Amino acid sequence: MDWLSTIIGALIAGIIIGPLARLVLPGRQNISLGMTILIGAVGAFLGGLVADWMDVGDTAGIDWIKLAIQVAVAAVLVLLYGSMAGRRPATGTTPPPPAT
Repeated sequence: MDWLSTIIGALIAGIIIGPLARLVLPGRQNISLGMTILIGAVGAFLGGLVADWMDVGDTAGIDWIKLAIQVAVAAVLVLLYGSMAGRRPATGTTPPPPAT
């Protein structure tokens, strides 16, 4: 059951870390709230692994370094997803008329 608590913890952290990651990025990201939370959860999970690997994942008090790493990883993922999603044409829209 440990994997279930890890997934639930990552999703809860994603609710906080996803919007924080978008907040630290300049400009507007065209990403839905659900995708923001999912990217935040993945960033929280991967950032936690990186923090544990760097031996700063479990400190006394609030783990500020771990949180910063998680937000940074999520911000990179938001940038990557935004650049990939930005290249796709929007569905259900009509193209603009040709310039004359």
